[in-house]
Amino acid sequence: MAAAKKPVAKKVETKKPTAKAKKPGEKEAPKKNTASYHISKRASDGKWQVFRAGSDKVIKLFDTKAEAEAYTKQMAENQGVAYLSHASKGKNKGKIQKK
Repeated sequence: MAAAKKPVAKKVETKKPTAKAKKPGEKEAPKKNTASYHISKRASDGKWQVFRAGSDKVIKLFDTKAEAEAYTKQMAENQGVAYLSHASKGKNKGKIQKK
């Protein structure tokens, strides 16, 4: 008589969720954009520069502060972020101005 083979149990792998599981129909929370734009006057040529917080790259240059603020205000509203303007003269030179 031949020995009967025992059934071999297969190992079932379960996937562990790497991210928080979403319920059906649940939307992802929108990412908050906390970056801001800054406007400051360059000492080298006296032009107004617009740049993103934490970046050294200048986005655009302007001859007047009003032009720089108008451009930055529109850009900030489109992206849902704030913009800050630095003082160019006086005791607050280089510091952020309150609007």
